[in-house]
Amino acid sequence: MNEKTRDVVISAPGKAILHGEHAVVHGKVALAVSLNLRTFLRLQTSSSGKVCINLPNIHTFLSWDLTLLQPLLPENRGNDGNVQELDPSLMKKLREFTGIAEGSTDTQSMAVFAFLYLYLSVFAKSPVLPSMTVAVWSELPTGAGLGSSAAFCVCVAAALLSTQGTISSPQILENSTARWSVEELELVNQLAFQGEKIIHGNPSGVDNAVSTWGGILRYHAGKMTPLERVPVLRILLTNTKVPRSTKTLVAGVKDKINKFPTILIPVLESVDAVSCKCEEILADMATCSATAEHYSMLEELIDINQHHLNVMGVGHPSLDVLCRATLARGLHSKLTGAGGGGCGITLLRPETDCCVIHSTIQDLKAFSYECWETSIGAPGVQLHSSAFIRRPYPEQLPKSFCLYSMDLLEFYVIYWTHLKHLLPVYSRPVLF
Repeated sequence: MNEKTRDVVISAPGKAILHGEHAVVHGKVALAVSLNLRTFLRLQTSSSGKVCINLPNIHTFLSWDLTLLQPLLPENRGNDGNVQELDPSLMKKLREFTGIAEGSTDTQSMAVFAFLYLYLSVFAKSPVLPSMTVAVWSELPTGAGLGSSAAFCVCVAAALLSTQGTISSPQILENSTARWSVEELELVNQLAFQGEKIIHGNPSGVDNAVSTWGGILRYHAGKMTPLERVPVLRILLTNTKVPRSTKTLVAGVKDKINKFPTILIPVLESVDAVSCKCEEILADMATCSATAEHYSMLEELIDINQHHLNVMGVGHPSLDVLCRATLARGLHSKLTGAGGGGCGITLLRPETDCCVIHSTIQDLKAFSYECWETSIGAPGVQLHSSAFIRRPYPEQLPKSFCLYSMDLLEFYVIYWTHLKHLLPVYSRPVLF
Protein backbone atom coordinates (compact mmCIF):
# COMPACT_ATOMS: atom_id res chain seq x y z
CA MET A 1 0.00 0.00 0.00
CA ASN A 2 1.22 3.53 -0.72
CA GLU A 3 1.93 4.98 2.74
CA LYS A 4 1.59 8.53 1.47
CA THR A 5 -2.07 8.00 0.58
CA ARG A 6 -3.90 8.82 3.81
CA ASP A 7 -6.95 10.77 2.74
CA VAL A 8 -8.73 10.20 -0.57
CA VAL A 9 -11.76 12.13 -1.83
CA ILE A 10 -13.38 10.89 -5.03
CA SER A 11 -16.56 11.49 -7.00
CA ALA A 12 -18.20 9.74 -9.93
CA PRO A 13 -21.29 10.63 -12.00
CA GLY A 14 -24.56 8.82 -12.53
CA LYS A 15 -25.86 7.86 -15.95
CA ALA A 16 -28.92 8.21 -18.12
CA ILE A 17 -29.88 6.88 -21.55
CA LEU A 18 -30.32 9.71 -24.02
CA HIS A 19 -31.59 7.56 -26.91
CA GLY A 20 -31.85 3.88 -27.77
CA GLU A 21 -33.69 2.39 -24.78
CA HIS A 22 -35.01 -1.12 -25.54
CA ALA A 23 -33.82 -0.92 -29.15
CA VAL A 24 -30.28 -1.58 -27.86
CA VAL A 25 -31.44 -5.00 -26.62
CA HIS A 26 -32.21 -5.84 -30.26
CA GLY A 27 -28.83 -4.82 -31.68
CA LYS A 28 -29.44 -1.10 -32.22
CA VAL A 29 -27.37 1.92 -31.13
CA ALA A 30 -27.89 3.55 -27.74
CA LEU A 31 -26.34 6.71 -26.34
CA ALA A 32 -25.53 6.59 -22.62
CA VAL A 33 -24.64 9.89 -20.96
CA SER A 34 -23.08 10.86 -17.65
CA LEU A 35 -25.24 12.82 -15.22
CA ASN A 36 -23.72 15.58 -13.16
CA LEU A 37 -25.47 14.19 -10.11
CA ARG A 38 -22.55 12.58 -8.37
CA THR A 39 -21.62 10.06 -5.74
CA PHE A 40 -18.86 11.11 -3.33
CA LEU A 41 -16.44 9.01 -1.32
CA ARG A 42 -13.91 9.76 1.35
CA LEU A 43 -11.38 7.14 2.42
CA GLN A 44 -9.15 7.74 5.45
CA THR A 45 -6.54 5.22 6.52
CA SER A 46 -6.01 4.75 10.25
CA SER A 47 -4.42 2.53 12.90
CA SER A 48 -7.71 1.49 14.49
CA GLY A 49 -7.47 -2.16 13.49
CA LYS A 50 -10.89 -1.84 11.88
CA VAL A 51 -12.53 -1.26 8.52
CA CYS A 52 -15.52 1.07 8.81
CA ILE A 53 -18.04 1.94 6.12
CA ASN A 54 -20.60 4.74 6.44
CA LEU A 55 -23.39 4.94 3.86
CA PRO A 56 -25.76 7.63 5.18
CA ASN A 57 -28.07 7.64 2.12
CA ILE A 58 -29.10 4.07 2.89
CA HIS A 59 -28.68 4.33 6.68
CA THR A 60 -25.83 1.83 6.86
CA PHE A 61 -22.96 2.21 9.35
CA LEU A 62 -20.78 -0.88 9.91
CA SER A 63 -17.29 -1.84 11.05
CA TRP A 64 -15.24 -5.05 11.16
CA ASP A 65 -12.08 -6.03 13.03
CA LEU A 66 -9.21 -6.83 10.69
CA THR A 67 -8.65 -10.08 12.58
CA LEU A 68 -12.05 -11.25 11.34
CA LEU A 69 -11.43 -10.16 7.74
CA GLN A 70 -7.92 -11.64 7.39
CA PRO A 71 -9.13 -15.28 7.10
CA LEU A 72 -11.43 -14.28 4.25
CA LEU A 73 -8.60 -13.29 1.91
CA PRO A 74 -8.84 -15.05 -1.46
CA GLU A 75 -6.58 -18.01 -2.08
CA ASN A 76 -5.38 -16.52 -5.37
CA ARG A 77 -3.65 -13.45 -3.98
CA GLY A 78 -1.99 -12.05 -7.08
CA ASN A 79 -4.54 -10.09 -9.09
CA ASP A 80 -5.04 -6.71 -7.33
CA GLY A 81 -8.71 -7.09 -8.17
CA ASN A 82 -7.91 -7.00 -11.90
CA VAL A 83 -9.78 -10.12 -13.04
CA GLN A 84 -12.69 -10.64 -15.35
CA GLU A 85 -14.63 -13.18 -13.29
CA LEU A 86 -15.73 -13.16 -9.68
CA ASP A 87 -13.83 -15.43 -7.28
CA PRO A 88 -16.36 -18.12 -6.24
CA SER A 89 -14.35 -19.06 -3.15
CA LEU A 90 -14.29 -15.47 -1.87
CA MET A 91 -17.98 -15.07 -2.71
CA LYS A 92 -18.81 -18.15 -0.63
CA LYS A 93 -16.70 -16.97 2.32
CA LEU A 94 -18.33 -13.56 2.26
CA ARG A 95 -21.84 -15.02 2.15
CA GLU A 96 -21.04 -17.08 5.23
CA PHE A 97 -19.36 -14.13 6.96
CA THR A 98 -22.10 -11.58 6.27
CA GLY A 99 -25.10 -13.87 6.28
CA ILE A 100 -26.22 -12.38 2.96
CA ALA A 101 -27.96 -15.05 0.92
CA GLU A 102 -27.26 -15.67 -2.74
CA GLY A 103 -29.80 -13.83 -4.87
CA SER A 104 -30.40 -11.07 -2.32
CA THR A 105 -31.43 -7.75 -3.87
CA ASP A 106 -31.49 -5.68 -0.69
CA THR A 107 -29.72 -2.37 -1.37
CA GLN A 108 -27.83 -2.19 1.93
CA SER A 109 -26.73 -5.83 1.78
CA MET A 110 -25.50 -5.62 -1.80
CA ALA A 111 -23.55 -2.40 -1.18
CA VAL A 112 -21.81 -3.91 1.84
CA PHE A 113 -21.11 -7.20 0.05
CA ALA A 114 -19.64 -5.41 -2.98
CA PHE A 115 -17.46 -3.19 -0.79
CA LEU A 116 -16.03 -6.12 1.19
CA TYR A 117 -15.37 -8.12 -1.97
CA LEU A 118 -13.51 -5.24 -3.63
CA TYR A 119 -11.57 -4.43 -0.44
CA LEU A 120 -10.37 -8.02 0.03
CA SER A 121 -9.57 -8.40 -3.69
CA VAL A 122 -7.50 -5.23 -3.89
CA PHE A 123 -5.52 -5.84 -0.70
CA ALA A 124 -5.12 -9.59 -1.21
CA LYS A 125 -1.32 -9.26 -1.67
CA SER A 126 -0.82 -6.90 1.29
CA PRO A 127 0.96 -8.55 4.23
CA VAL A 128 -1.43 -6.77 6.58
CA LEU A 129 -4.90 -5.51 5.76
CA PRO A 130 -5.12 -1.73 6.15
CA SER A 131 -7.42 -0.03 8.64
CA MET A 132 -9.66 2.57 7.09
CA THR A 133 -12.89 4.49 7.30
CA VAL A 134 -14.88 4.89 4.09
CA ALA A 135 -17.82 7.29 3.82
CA VAL A 136 -19.97 7.35 0.68
CA TRP A 137 -22.87 9.69 0.00
CA SER A 138 -24.73 10.57 -3.16
CA GLU A 139 -26.94 13.03 -4.98
CA LEU A 140 -28.38 10.11 -6.95
CA PRO A 141 -31.59 8.36 -5.86
CA THR A 142 -31.24 4.60 -5.53
CA GLY A 143 -33.27 2.21 -7.65
CA ALA A 144 -34.19 4.85 -10.23
CA GLY A 145 -32.13 3.50 -13.13
CA LEU A 146 -29.62 6.35 -12.86
CA GLY A 147 -26.49 4.29 -12.21
CA SER A 148 -26.25 4.86 -8.46
CA SER A 149 -24.75 1.41 -7.82
CA ALA A 150 -22.21 1.87 -10.63
CA ALA A 151 -21.14 5.27 -9.28
CA PHE A 152 -20.72 3.65 -5.85
CA CYS A 153 -18.59 0.83 -7.29
CA VAL A 154 -16.47 3.20 -9.37
CA CYS A 155 -15.76 5.42 -6.36
CA VAL A 156 -14.87 2.42 -4.19
CA ALA A 157 -12.68 0.88 -6.90
CA ALA A 158 -10.75 4.11 -7.54
CA ALA A 159 -10.26 4.79 -3.82
CA LEU A 160 -9.04 1.28 -3.00
CA LEU A 161 -6.73 1.01 -6.01
CA SER A 162 -5.26 4.44 -5.29
CA THR A 163 -4.74 3.62 -1.61
CA GLN A 164 -3.15 0.27 -2.46
CA GLY A 165 -0.85 1.91 -5.04
CA THR A 166 -2.07 -0.03 -8.08
CA ILE A 167 -3.00 3.30 -9.63
CA SER A 168 -1.33 6.62 -8.92
CA SER A 169 -2.35 9.31 -6.47
CA PRO A 170 -2.11 12.44 -8.63
CA GLN A 171 -1.00 15.60 -6.87
CA ILE A 172 -3.82 18.12 -6.68
CA LEU A 173 -3.89 21.70 -5.55
CA GLU A 174 -6.41 23.01 -3.03
CA ASN A 175 -9.87 23.46 -4.56
CA SER A 176 -8.83 21.38 -7.56
CA THR A 177 -9.45 18.00 -9.20
CA ALA A 178 -7.39 15.41 -11.04
CA ARG A 179 -7.98 12.33 -13.18
CA TRP A 180 -6.01 9.20 -13.88
CA SER A 181 -4.42 7.92 -17.10
CA VAL A 182 -6.42 5.90 -19.62
CA GLU A 183 -4.71 2.70 -18.48
CA GLU A 184 -5.47 3.41 -14.83
CA LEU A 185 -9.09 4.28 -15.59
CA GLU A 186 -9.44 0.93 -17.34
CA LEU A 187 -8.32 -0.80 -14.13
CA VAL A 188 -10.90 1.20 -12.19
CA ASN A 189 -13.58 0.26 -14.72
CA GLN A 190 -12.71 -3.45 -14.58
CA LEU A 191 -12.80 -3.56 -10.78
CA ALA A 192 -16.02 -1.54 -10.63
CA PHE A 193 -17.58 -4.01 -13.07
CA GLN A 194 -16.91 -6.79 -10.54
CA GLY A 195 -18.86 -4.81 -7.97
CA GLU A 196 -21.70 -4.34 -10.47
CA LYS A 197 -21.76 -8.11 -11.09
CA ILE A 198 -22.18 -8.69 -7.36
CA ILE A 199 -25.04 -6.20 -7.17
CA HIS A 200 -26.85 -6.95 -10.44
CA GLY A 201 -25.74 -10.42 -11.50
CA ASN A 202 -25.31 -9.92 -15.24
CA PRO A 203 -24.92 -6.20 -16.01
CA SER A 204 -23.99 -4.86 -19.44
CA GLY A 205 -21.06 -2.82 -18.13
CA VAL A 206 -22.50 0.40 -19.57
CA ASP A 207 -23.25 2.02 -16.21
CA ASN A 208 -19.77 1.59 -14.73
CA ALA A 209 -18.15 2.59 -18.03
CA VAL A 210 -20.12 5.86 -18.16
CA SER A 211 -19.32 6.57 -14.51
CA THR A 212 -15.62 5.89 -15.09
CA TRP A 213 -15.11 7.74 -18.36
CA GLY A 214 -17.87 10.35 -18.21
CA GLY A 215 -19.16 12.16 -21.28
CA ILE A 216 -21.26 10.19 -23.76
CA LEU A 217 -20.80 6.55 -24.76
CA ARG A 218 -22.08 4.90 -27.92
CA TYR A 219 -23.22 1.35 -27.14
CA HIS A 220 -23.83 -1.09 -29.99
CA ALA A 221 -23.79 -4.89 -30.04
CA GLY A 222 -21.82 -5.09 -26.80
CA LYS A 223 -19.19 -2.57 -27.90
CA MET A 224 -18.79 0.74 -26.05
CA THR A 225 -17.20 3.72 -27.79
CA PRO A 226 -16.72 7.04 -25.98
CA LEU A 227 -17.55 10.05 -28.15
CA GLU A 228 -14.34 12.03 -28.46
CA ARG A 229 -15.80 15.51 -28.02
CA VAL A 230 -19.18 16.18 -26.49
CA PRO A 231 -21.07 19.29 -25.43
CA VAL A 232 -22.38 19.63 -21.91
CA LEU A 233 -26.17 19.92 -22.09
CA ARG A 234 -28.43 21.28 -19.37
CA ILE A 235 -31.36 19.08 -18.48
CA LEU A 236 -34.14 18.71 -15.99
CA LEU A 237 -34.18 15.20 -14.56
CA THR A 238 -37.51 14.03 -13.16
CA ASN A 239 -38.26 10.95 -11.09
CA THR A 240 -41.94 10.03 -11.30
CA LYS A 241 -41.33 7.62 -8.40
CA VAL A 242 -43.49 5.04 -10.16
CA PRO A 243 -41.87 1.62 -9.61
CA ARG A 244 -41.31 -0.63 -12.58
CA SER A 245 -39.71 -3.93 -13.51
CA THR A 246 -37.06 -3.64 -16.22
CA LYS A 247 -37.24 -7.40 -16.83
CA THR A 248 -41.01 -7.28 -17.40
CA LEU A 249 -40.79 -4.26 -19.71
CA VAL A 250 -38.01 -5.79 -21.81
CA ALA A 251 -40.01 -9.01 -22.12
CA GLY A 252 -43.09 -7.03 -23.16
CA VAL A 253 -41.22 -5.31 -25.98
CA LYS A 254 -39.90 -8.66 -27.19
CA ASP A 255 -43.41 -10.14 -27.19
CA LYS A 256 -44.74 -7.19 -29.16
CA ILE A 257 -41.95 -7.53 -31.75
CA ASN A 258 -42.73 -11.23 -32.14
CA LYS A 259 -46.44 -10.48 -32.50
CA PHE A 260 -46.12 -7.55 -34.92
CA PRO A 261 -42.68 -7.84 -36.55
CA THR A 262 -43.49 -5.82 -39.67
CA ILE A 263 -44.68 -2.94 -37.48
CA LEU A 264 -42.16 -3.01 -34.63
CA ILE A 265 -38.94 -3.77 -36.51
CA PRO A 266 -39.20 -0.51 -38.50
CA VAL A 267 -39.77 1.29 -35.17
CA LEU A 268 -36.51 -0.17 -33.86
CA GLU A 269 -34.76 0.91 -37.06
CA SER A 270 -36.13 4.41 -36.58
CA VAL A 271 -34.91 4.56 -32.98
CA ASP A 272 -31.49 3.48 -34.25
CA ALA A 273 -31.57 6.33 -36.77
CA VAL A 274 -32.55 8.76 -33.99
CA SER A 275 -29.51 7.70 -31.92
CA CYS A 276 -27.16 8.03 -34.89
CA LYS A 277 -28.57 11.43 -35.89
CA CYS A 278 -28.29 12.67 -32.31
CA GLU A 279 -24.66 11.51 -32.22
CA GLU A 280 -24.01 13.47 -35.41
CA ILE A 281 -25.63 16.63 -34.01
CA LEU A 282 -23.71 16.39 -30.71
CA ALA A 283 -20.42 16.01 -32.56
CA ASP A 284 -21.25 19.09 -34.63
CA MET A 285 -22.15 21.07 -31.48
CA ALA A 286 -18.84 20.11 -29.85
CA THR A 287 -16.83 21.08 -32.92
CA CYS A 288 -18.67 24.26 -33.85
CA SER A 289 -20.66 26.71 -31.79
CA ALA A 290 -24.03 25.31 -30.75
CA THR A 291 -26.90 27.03 -32.52
CA ALA A 292 -30.63 27.34 -32.01
CA GLU A 293 -31.06 24.96 -34.94
CA HIS A 294 -29.01 22.31 -33.14
CA TYR A 295 -31.31 22.53 -30.13
CA SER A 296 -34.41 22.46 -32.31
CA MET A 297 -33.25 19.21 -33.90
CA LEU A 298 -32.42 17.69 -30.52
CA GLU A 299 -35.91 18.59 -29.31
CA GLU A 300 -37.51 16.99 -32.37
CA LEU A 301 -35.50 13.80 -31.83
CA ILE A 302 -36.64 13.69 -28.20
CA ASP A 303 -40.28 13.92 -29.29
CA ILE A 304 -39.85 11.28 -32.01
CA ASN A 305 -38.13 8.83 -29.67
CA GLN A 306 -40.74 9.28 -26.95
CA HIS A 307 -43.50 8.45 -29.44
CA HIS A 308 -41.57 5.35 -30.52
CA LEU A 309 -41.19 4.23 -26.91
CA ASN A 310 -44.93 4.59 -26.42
CA VAL A 311 -45.49 2.44 -29.51
CA MET A 312 -43.22 -0.21 -27.95
CA GLY A 313 -45.47 -0.20 -24.90
CA VAL A 314 -43.02 1.15 -22.33
CA GLY A 315 -44.71 4.50 -21.74
CA HIS A 316 -46.77 5.27 -18.66
CA PRO A 317 -49.41 7.86 -17.66
CA SER A 318 -46.89 9.43 -15.26
CA LEU A 319 -44.50 9.99 -18.16
CA ASP A 320 -47.31 11.40 -20.29
CA VAL A 321 -47.93 13.92 -17.50
CA LEU A 322 -44.23 14.85 -17.53
CA CYS A 323 -44.23 15.38 -21.30
CA ARG A 324 -47.42 17.48 -21.26
CA ALA A 325 -46.35 19.60 -18.30
CA THR A 326 -42.97 20.44 -19.78
CA LEU A 327 -44.33 21.02 -23.29
CA ALA A 328 -46.76 23.56 -21.81
CA ARG A 329 -43.62 25.51 -20.83
CA GLY A 330 -42.03 25.06 -24.26
CA LEU A 331 -39.76 22.20 -23.14
CA HIS A 332 -39.34 18.71 -24.59
CA SER A 333 -39.10 15.48 -22.55
CA LYS A 334 -38.73 11.73 -22.92
CA LEU A 335 -38.37 8.77 -20.62
CA THR A 336 -34.88 7.52 -19.84
CA GLY A 337 -34.13 3.90 -19.07
CA ALA A 338 -36.66 1.11 -18.92
CA GLY A 339 -39.78 3.31 -18.89
CA GLY A 340 -43.06 2.20 -17.34
CA GLY A 341 -42.64 5.06 -14.87
CA GLY A 342 -39.19 5.75 -13.49
CA CYS A 343 -37.34 8.82 -14.75
CA GLY A 344 -37.52 11.25 -17.63
CA ILE A 345 -35.21 13.93 -19.00
CA THR A 346 -36.13 17.38 -20.28
CA LEU A 347 -33.74 19.35 -22.50
CA LEU A 348 -32.99 22.92 -21.40
CA ARG A 349 -31.65 25.40 -23.92
CA PRO A 350 -28.86 27.76 -22.81
CA GLU A 351 -31.28 30.68 -22.91
CA THR A 352 -34.04 28.92 -20.94
CA ASP A 353 -35.00 31.37 -18.22
CA CYS A 354 -34.63 30.26 -14.61
CA CYS A 355 -38.21 31.37 -13.96
CA VAL A 356 -39.44 28.91 -16.60
CA ILE A 357 -37.40 26.13 -14.99
CA HIS A 358 -38.67 27.01 -11.53
CA SER A 359 -42.29 27.11 -12.73
CA THR A 360 -41.89 23.77 -14.52
CA ILE A 361 -40.47 22.15 -11.40
CA GLN A 362 -43.31 23.48 -9.31
CA ASP A 363 -45.79 22.07 -11.85
CA LEU A 364 -44.13 18.65 -11.59
CA LYS A 365 -43.78 18.84 -7.84
CA ALA A 366 -47.58 19.14 -7.69
CA PHE A 367 -47.67 15.55 -8.99
CA SER A 368 -45.25 14.47 -6.22
CA TYR A 369 -42.39 14.08 -8.70
CA GLU A 370 -38.76 14.71 -7.74
CA CYS A 371 -36.75 17.07 -9.96
CA TRP A 372 -33.12 18.02 -10.37
CA GLU A 373 -31.68 20.69 -12.62
CA THR A 374 -28.39 19.21 -13.78
CA SER A 375 -26.37 18.48 -16.92
CA ILE A 376 -25.26 15.56 -19.07
CA GLY A 377 -21.80 14.99 -20.48
CA ALA A 378 -20.17 15.51 -17.06
CA PRO A 379 -16.61 14.34 -16.27
CA GLY A 380 -16.11 10.77 -15.12
CA VAL A 381 -14.50 9.65 -11.88
CA GLN A 382 -12.34 12.36 -10.32
CA LEU A 383 -9.95 12.82 -7.42
CA HIS A 384 -10.61 15.91 -5.31
CA SER A 385 -8.91 18.04 -2.74
CA SER A 386 -10.69 17.60 0.60
CA ALA A 387 -10.78 21.38 0.92
CA PHE A 388 -12.89 21.55 -2.23
CA ILE A 389 -16.20 20.93 -0.50
CA ARG A 390 -17.93 24.03 0.75
CA ARG A 391 -19.24 24.20 4.30
CA PRO A 392 -23.03 24.71 4.46
CA TYR A 393 -24.53 27.28 6.75
CA PRO A 394 -24.25 25.92 10.31
CA GLU A 395 -27.27 27.84 11.57
CA GLN A 396 -29.47 25.51 9.49
CA LEU A 397 -28.44 22.52 11.59
CA PRO A 398 -30.63 21.27 14.42
CA LYS A 399 -29.12 21.86 17.85
CA SER A 400 -28.85 18.10 18.35
CA PHE A 401 -25.96 17.97 15.86
CA CYS A 402 -22.61 18.52 17.54
CA LEU A 403 -20.04 20.18 15.26
CA TYR A 404 -17.03 19.80 17.51
CA SER A 405 -14.21 17.82 15.90
CA MET A 406 -16.31 17.38 12.76
CA ASP A 407 -14.42 18.07 9.52
CA LEU A 408 -15.93 19.51 6.38
CA LEU A 409 -16.79 16.30 4.63
CA GLU A 410 -18.39 14.71 7.69
CA PHE A 411 -20.38 17.93 8.11
CA TYR A 412 -21.55 17.71 4.51
CA VAL A 413 -22.62 14.08 4.88
CA ILE A 414 -24.92 14.98 7.78
CA TYR A 415 -26.16 18.12 6.09
CA TRP A 416 -27.08 16.55 2.78
CA THR A 417 -28.57 13.41 4.28
CA HIS A 418 -30.71 15.05 6.95
CA LEU A 419 -31.35 18.59 5.76
CA LYS A 420 -31.74 18.52 1.98
CA HIS A 421 -35.49 18.83 2.50
CA LEU A 422 -34.87 22.39 3.73
CA LEU A 423 -33.66 23.42 0.28
CA PRO A 424 -35.97 24.37 -2.61
CA VAL A 425 -36.46 21.45 -4.96
CA TYR A 426 -34.91 23.41 -7.83
CA SER A 427 -31.60 23.95 -6.07
CA ARG A 428 -28.90 21.83 -4.55
CA PRO A 429 -25.54 22.67 -2.96
CA VAL A 430 -22.89 23.61 -5.50
CA LEU A 431 -19.99 21.37 -4.64
CA PHE A 432 -17.52 21.76 -7.46
